This record gives sequence, structure tokens and C-alpha cells, in this order.
Amino acid sequence: MIHERRPEGHNLEIDSRGIGVAPASYEKVAEELAKARPDVLVVFGTEAARAAQKSTQRIAIMALADDLLGSKLVVSMPRPEGNTTGIAIFAFQLDVKRLELLHETLPGARRIAVFADHEPIRNIDALESAALAFGVEIVPFAARSADEVIRAIDAMKAKGVQGVNLLASPILSGQFNLLIRDRFDLRRLPSIWQWPEDAEAGGLIAYGPRLSVVFRQCARQIARLLLGAKVVDMPVEQPTEFELVINLKTAKTLGVQIPPALLFRAARSSETVTSLIGPSRPIR
Repeated sequence: MIHERRPEGHNLEIDSRGIGVAPASYEKVAEELAKARPDVLVVFGTEAARAAQKSTQRIAIMALADDLLGSKLVVSMPRPEGNTTGIAIFAFQLDVKRLELLHETLPGARRIAVFADHEPIRNIDALESAALAFGVEIVPFAARSADEVIRAIDAMKAKGVQGVNLLASPILSGQFNLLIRDRFDLRRLPSIWQWPEDAEAGGLIAYGPRLSVVFRQCARQIARLLLGAKVVDMPVEQPTEFELVINLKTAKTLGVQIPPALLFRAARSSETVTSLIGPSRPIR
């Protein structure tokens, strides 16, 4: 939530009480924030956006979510109407591409987990179709809390999973340290992530828009709203650049030999190899 107030020496107040709350508390927190009458509500994820919309039809909402149009959070991308605009990352469109990259990284893997924050898993039919072409079996898992994450990863190991495709999720992203430091590394589960920063911080591989760039897009939209722009005049934006990042230090720790062809498509340092893909669309 963002207030535009002007105490001496300041022109912006940020109320961050909603950061880190459990999904079960979204509606309650959204109501509390709406009662404080901010100028802009900033939300991350489809569920948080729905809770914010339920709490107010007047306050402008800037949402960072997967598919604002498909989730019916907006009626149009060019002219959102209502009180919600934001950034649509369309991560589900890259689910199959990430599976392909993980398969290329682990050509010998025959069981790959698809890890989401809820079931049924969106895009599972496309993932299973692609997996069939690769000669890979998809095993779906879902978790919404730290305890569920731990149980899911233990179950992955018990079922002989050899790699993990983490689908876009603000809930799972919030469990990054648990996933990387306490579970995946110890259980030697190579994984592919949505945000390049996740691979740079210890994940094996990532493909998607850079989070810091997406946040800058969010900041520009917030600034426009605070300066008086109307939601209807602010089209929903999308990321325009995508990066492939491979963490070679993690690869060595996990005993994963990165194929030369994949390394060729990336190119930066000895520990994190990056290739900028775009700017117009994801790689095919």
C-alpha cells in the first residue's frame, strides 16, 4: 500500500504491513489496507489482486500477476477500466520452454516434477504433451506453506524425481531460502526457476524476465498513478526482455554437467552464465 502524504521533507509514505502475509490472510489484510485509504494498493499475485479488488472499487490497484486478463482482473489489456492495472508476466507461456531447458540440462532425467502453489496445475496438459515428446514423465506437486514445501520435496525424492520445474508463484518465491539452502541442495534436486536472480542466488538455471526490471516497470506505473493518471489510461504492460541464467557453481555442487550447446546460448562469467533473449518475445 502506498500513501501520498507530505510531511516535512517527505512526499511519500509506504505501508508494508501486507508483505509476507499468508494467502489465507489476504482478504483481511486487504480490507485493513483499504480502510487506511491509500492512493495506490500494490499487490503481487492473482490471489492478492482478487482480495484487493474485493476490498475496494475506488482505490487504484497496481498488480503484478501472471495473467491479469485471463484471470479476469481486467477486462482489457489496452484499457483496463475498473480500478486495476499492472504488469502481466504471462509466466505460464514459458512453462514448456523451461521444461525444455531443464530437459536439455538433464538429458538423462526421466522423471521431472512440476511444482506449483495450487492444484489443478495450470498448463499441465501442455507440459505433459511436451514431456511425452522428450520421453520424460511429469510428476505434479503443490504447496502453499513452508511445511507443505518440505513435505512436497521429501515426496519428490521418494518418487525418484530427478529435476524440478518451479512454476511462477509469489508463494513459492517467498520460500526461496528454504527451497535452495535447506531442501533442494541437500536432496540434490536440480531446478529451473522463473527469475534470473533466483539462479544467481543459488538456483541451477532460470529463464524469464529479470525481476529488478519488472519492478522498475511497476514503479513507473505507481508513479503515474500517484501523479494523477487514471487506470483506464494505463494499459497493462508485459516484460519485453528475457534472460537465460545458469549458475555453474550450483551445477558443480549438484554434479550436473551443463551441455556445451546450452552454455553456448549463454555467455557471461564463470559462475553465472547469462544470455539476453529478446527484446520482442521469449525464445522458442
